[in-house]
Amino acid sequence: MDVETEVVIAGAGPTGLTLAYELALAGVETLVLEKLPRRVEQVKGGTIQPRTAELLELRGLLEPMLRRALPRERVGSHFAMLPVPLDCTPWQTRHPYPISIPQWEVEEVLEERATARGARIRRGAAVTEVGGSGDGVTVSADGLRVRARYLVACDGGRSTVRKFLGVPFPGRPGNSLAVLADVRLSATSSLVPTRLGHISDLTRQVNGYWAMLVPVGGDRYRLTFGREDEAETTRDTPVTHEEIAAALRAVYGEETVLSGVDNASRFTDATRQVERYRVGDVLFAGDAAHIHTPLGGQGLNTGVQDAFNLGWKLAATIQGRAPDGLLDTYHAERHPVGAGVLHHTSAQRVLADLRPNEDVAALRDIFTDLLRLPEANRHLAGLMSGLSLRYDLPGEHPLTGCRMRDADLLTDAGPTRVSALFGDGHAVLLDLAGIVPSGLRPPSGVDTVRAESATDLSAAALLVRPDGYVCWAADDAATCDATLPAAIDRHLAAVPTGMYDAVGGHQGTTDRERA
Repeated sequence: MDVETEVVIAGAGPTGLTLAYELALAGVETLVLEKLPRRVEQVKGGTIQPRTAELLELRGLLEPMLRRALPRERVGSHFAMLPVPLDCTPWQTRHPYPISIPQWEVEEVLEERATARGARIRRGAAVTEVGGSGDGVTVSADGLRVRARYLVACDGGRSTVRKFLGVPFPGRPGNSLAVLADVRLSATSSLVPTRLGHISDLTRQVNGYWAMLVPVGGDRYRLTFGREDEAETTRDTPVTHEEIAAALRAVYGEETVLSGVDNASRFTDATRQVERYRVGDVLFAGDAAHIHTPLGGQGLNTGVQDAFNLGWKLAATIQGRAPDGLLDTYHAERHPVGAGVLHHTSAQRVLADLRPNEDVAALRDIFTDLLRLPEANRHLAGLMSGLSLRYDLPGEHPLTGCRMRDADLLTDAGPTRVSALFGDGHAVLLDLAGIVPSGLRPPSGVDTVRAESATDLSAAALLVRPDGYVCWAADDAATCDATLPAAIDRHLAAVPTGMYDAVGGHQGTTDRERA
């Protein structure tokens, strides 16, 4: 059967489904192909970091996930499993703590919202061929032949799309192997954690094993473990019930009894990244673009943030309203972010070694002391949470490239928050001091909001991209008049003829104008 669509996405994980939502929100015809016939209800990838939480809140996607979140202590994340929580409060976020939620529940929320917006999801459709002519792509998948303008590979670390196209995946193979399993326990010893807290309180090393057991409700736990002797085991070796039971007994005592295994798999600490996130009409995101050791819960978050960066750019390109080169900025902005994640997770792999030699043990002690220093803690908290990410965008204002804080605002319509302005997936021109001309009519997809803020946002007016990053700011009317049109034209869309026609001067009213 032949199908046509504007974008075809390979993979219905968190990255692919976030992208499907973003494209459908913008009115782009989107089809997601997923090889599995049904969603795997696995806890893996179950951490939403603070910056990802902020992005999801921009679209109204966070609240339904919070309803499904696991109860946990209000404690910060970690760096290299060291016993000092990372403090995100200096970054002025409403979500300073990680949110624990099974990955399959994240996927369920995203799929419900994406399909409600018109995205189509086809399960049991494994990609079997990828072709292109320079003017779009053709994808075959179990009886379907899909013709699309763009293909986005979100199909994981073993990406079929990447292999079909012969795209290199350079990096380092895994040196260690571990098991991730969702288990049920019929009896527990006093060594089994009873609440979800800091990772350093959930991890044990004993009898040749290391293990982390996380309670997820009732008799259910997420178990991660490895052992010293893995010589006869490969990533594809099936995980047995007895192997898991033996690990539980060794680490948590004979009183801990395994009653069932819902699912189990092996993973490695391989570190790889594609050299280009865009190859013609094919783009790569999430684990299809980068893999790394899972320390610090970075995988799901990096992939979802890839999707937020790519979605609005791809939509604008397809709809003919993007400035030249906008789609290429996806690689320019996100490849360095992925490389940075590979870099700091590699450092964590050394520090987190639960069987450290004398030198590594000394390094752990010193690094633990450093984490107790406020500035060092703030730096690593920003790195691990994503809150410190700043894109290298052209512009003179110090806020250019930074994330937009979720401040309280007052408009003529009443009180609101910055995060509430982005539900349509548009860019926002936020005028806080009446310096934007009242007659300004920016291009489609840019909303003008005139408001007041009790919080000092360090600018009189800001232009914020759909993904919540400031791409222009000004402190006075003269700078606004001189630089705003060029900023819109460079970052978002071609400035329409007469955008400044009928300008009625500058004023401080608080109204919202939708272009």
